[in-house]
Amino acid sequence: MRSIKLLIIVLSCIFISSCIPHKDTIYLQNKENGINDTIPYNLSEVQKPYRVQIDDILNIRIKVLDQDNAQIFNPIGDGNLNASSAERAYFDGFTVDLHGNVRIPVLGDLNVLGYTTAEIEETIKNKLLEEQFKETANIFVTVKLAGLRYTANGEIGKPGTITLFKERVNIFEAIANAGEIPLTGNRKDVLIIRQYPQGQKIHHLDLTDINVMKSPYYHIQPNDMIYVKPLKQKSIGTGETAVSSISTIATIVSLAATTILLFTRL
Repeated sequence: MRSIKLLIIVLSCIFISSCIPHKDTIYLQNKENGINDTIPYNLSEVQKPYRVQIDDILNIRIKVLDQDNAQIFNPIGDGNLNASSAERAYFDGFTVDLHGNVRIPVLGDLNVLGYTTAEIEETIKNKLLEEQFKETANIFVTVKLAGLRYTANGEIGKPGTITLFKERVNIFEAIANAGEIPLTGNRKDVLIIRQYPQGQKIHHLDLTDINVMKSPYYHIQPNDMIYVKPLKQKSIGTGETAVSSISTIATIVSLAATTILLFTRL
């Protein structure tokens, strides 16, 4: 009898600890103990423009009154028409090399590392006015990132590298496009691994905390890596829900009862 009581107590503890709490699966709660990194009081700090990094791909277009004179600066785009948008962007765009330069026809190497797209537009326009055109040419330059590329892995629906053709993408959009976080993923400590000139840094986001929207890491950047850690419930192999936990415990009880009966009959 004592063995049975001890077994019931142990199984009850397993049942309580194995279920994933409902509050750990809900996004954007009002919390006071979130772990979000560096939440500024000034919202403008969150919305700083992105500065170009090595391996970024830029889409550069130059327009003038007589567009035939600007044709050499713009990619022809006569590659594989069946290629994906990401592939066409790779072949038609300008990749930032290890020295932070892009090579533009006629203009040559142009250093863009650490500049915003608006600053690059102004630099190219000034260089064209100095070397190729006059003010009357009415130069119009547009510089955009050729898609926002990031990697999502860990406990997530569709791990892999994803390219979204948007200028701003928040963490929820990024995760939704990667197949969402399953019940066994830790929403309370999602890691953002970000590239900086001096190396990589890891930032923490609690997606169950509404204050995550004030974090400077709420919007992802090109070449970010998003890592979702598994919950301990997955690591120890218990059920995700109460029903699955009861099923697991019932199996254990059945096995234990059969074992006890066999031993008592010997």
